[in-house]
Amino acid sequence: MIGTGRTLDKLMIKGFFTCFFLGWTCVATSAVAAQNGVSAPNAAEAERRAAGDQPDDPGPLAKGLSPKLKRAAIQKAMKMVADWQVKESEGRYNIDWTFAALYDGLLAASQTTGDRRYHDQVLRVAEANQWKLGPRPEHADDQAVGLSYLTLYAEDAKPERIDPTRAEMDQLVARTDDPQKNLWWWCDALYMAPKVLAQLTIATHDPKYLNFMDREWWITSGALYDSAEHLYYRDDRYLNQHEANGKKVFWSRGNGWVLAGLAMVLERMPKDYADREKFVAQYREIAERVAALQPPDGVWRASLLDPEDYPNPEISGTAFFTYGLTWGINHGFLERGKYLPVVQRAWAGMLQHVYGSGRLGSIQPIGAEPGKFKPSSSYVYGVGAFLLAGSELAQLSGK
Repeated sequence: MIGTGRTLDKLMIKGFFTCFFLGWTCVATSAVAAQNGVSAPNAAEAERRAAGDQPDDPGPLAKGLSPKLKRAAIQKAMKMVADWQVKESEGRYNIDWTFAALYDGLLAASQTTGDRRYHDQVLRVAEANQWKLGPRPEHADDQAVGLSYLTLYAEDAKPERIDPTRAEMDQLVARTDDPQKNLWWWCDALYMAPKVLAQLTIATHDPKYLNFMDREWWITSGALYDSAEHLYYRDDRYLNQHEANGKKVFWSRGNGWVLAGLAMVLERMPKDYADREKFVAQYREIAERVAALQPPDGVWRASLLDPEDYPNPEISGTAFFTYGLTWGINHGFLERGKYLPVVQRAWAGMLQHVYGSGRLGSIQPIGAEPGKFKPSSSYVYGVGAFLLAGSELAQLSGK
């Protein structure tokens, strides 16, 4: 049902851009799909099928998961979800951005729970793909898996674990910026590539990767960050669009990607880095704004400023927010007294969407704007975010 506040012209414009985005996604993922014998017109659907689904009957919700921020309770929920996802993804593992976020979560979950199976699954994927990034050399989505490779390289410094990523990033930092098209023209990219560049500086002791990331971050920020709202537009198509209630379009998962990306970059950035305080300031601005927009049940909706028009709780954005906020508490960037109740509500709310099988539901499918979906909807990037959040919460709990 169409909200009364949205004009026909706006609907036509938004519909056009949605069709344009889906068409672009189909073209952009065709190279990956071709590797698996999938034709270009079906590439976007193949990506979606590999990443998750939303069945009509997912079974009953889980019982016995405690929302208390106790390490054992958090680990129990993490293991239940991770075990289901590892098995569910058999035969579908790949190095797309969707799975890259899952691998970030699995590696964190392995460290938090002590279960090597999660770590070893990521290692098997890396070895099967010869430690290569995706086929698009300048596209952040295809670089996101690089953090998993570099994390595994930090454990065992074999050249094959870093060489492909370093070679591709060397080409990236040598590029000349295109004034007609930003490199990271969509806000999701601020999760995908910056963490890899920051980690590569740690691995190589070469500041050029971090410096490149710094420059490109603020180019994207200048284009997409609303300094009054303290939120990011997903891309420049949304700068002048509005929701049914007349508010600006700010996508929950898009801003979740950014807050999580800021946490990952700051964790890897030297304390005396020249622009560090700029990153800290933006991190705190977004954290404060997101916390203020949290619904009473703890789970943010797909649209941050129009939750009434998107009533389904949305777990992927919520999980990335929870990870980013909890990281800030753990690292002294956010006041514990102010933000602890926020992450407590978020974790308790997310547990209400875990099924008895371990499926984590209410995750918006692949997209670029707020959307609607079934309660059963489960996608790997949302699971990765949930595991990242659980890992930080386990650290916060102490025991």
